[in-house]
Amino acid sequence: MAMDVKTGRMVYLGYGKYWRSDEIVGLNPIEEGRGPGRRTEVYTGSRANPVVASRTERAILQDMVTAPEEIFRMEEARSVIGDLLDALTDLSPLLRRVLSNEGGFEVEKWEERLKSLLQPEEEEEPKSQNDLFA
Repeated sequence: MAMDVKTGRMVYLGYGKYWRSDEIVGLNPIEEGRGPGRRTEVYTGSRANPVVASRTERAILQDMVTAPEEIFRMEEARSVIGDLLDALTDLSPLLRRVLSNEGGFEVEKWEERLKSLLQPEEEEEPKSQNDLFA
């Protein structure tokens, strides 16, 4: 999957810290001593030492490559999916049977699909830099 960093965008690192997206050259998840306020080391072209960010590397990377309009549209889609899921959950058993028997619309199947869209993606175990080139 290709990712194009949006240049000149200010990326929120947490706790009032921002950095330009095109100045970030590396993200390293903190493994030891990780906790609130210490999630990711952010390496930049203009500093010798990394900036410690309170956000995960995935969240920072997402902000670096996604346009604000896309983020807004994704959040709006999540909201619509949540509203639709709530409406389906509130259907009476009688209406569920009618939809299934007369219309072939399986409410439970659609509830499961919509719930899966709202679930956060499973994060893979972070790989060390050395594992990437092994």
